[in-house]
Amino acid sequence: MNAQKRKEIFARLKAANPKPTTELEYASTFQLLIAVILSAQATDRSVNLATRRLFPEHGTPEGLSALGEARLAECIETIGLYKTKAANVIKTCHILIERHGSQVPDNRADLEALPGVGRKTANVVLNTAFGQPTIAVDTHIFRVANRTGLAKGKTVLEVERKLEKSIPKEYLLDAHHWLILHGRYICVARTPKCPQCGISDLCEYKHKTGPNWG
Repeated sequence: MNAQKRKEIFARLKAANPKPTTELEYASTFQLLIAVILSAQATDRSVNLATRRLFPEHGTPEGLSALGEARLAECIETIGLYKTKAANVIKTCHILIERHGSQVPDNRADLEALPGVGRKTANVVLNTAFGQPTIAVDTHIFRVANRTGLAKGKTVLEVERKLEKSIPKEYLLDAHHWLILHGRYICVARTPKCPQCGISDLCEYKHKTGPNWG
């Protein structure tokens, strides 16, 4: 895909959604971090249902630490991998309290040193909380990037690096949110909603599959 098409794709995504953001609910950088940890292999909806009950009373490192692993696991048992996530969250809270003054660090190295925080989670926090132009490639973004031709790659890291290099700078900060929302609601896995897509005429998937796609 050439640079002109890429620019037009993001211009249209911006026009349709000028101020995109995560669908996870949070009131602080710490709560965002915890919500993203919980969202691994889970839906944002399921995470929000749990954190609406959890965050009002226990929405700080000290609050969750005092709650404890067993009680936290009970609070998030509707979320996949809840036992492992509960353990990681409590360990993360201890590290934040002991090493970072209860503040979420704003750099990749310290974020990825936290239990349950990998590259994707770090990218979300760096982008959404600290305004850094990172691309957190999840299954939605990986699919959209490959299907549309924006950035083809066999691995998440390959797609991430290609997107960071090819997306016009003026769109890079919000690109993560536009792509994930597009993959979640339009460019879905099984039957992409091509007739409803605002960038279908720029997409390589449409041209490969012909007029009867979708």
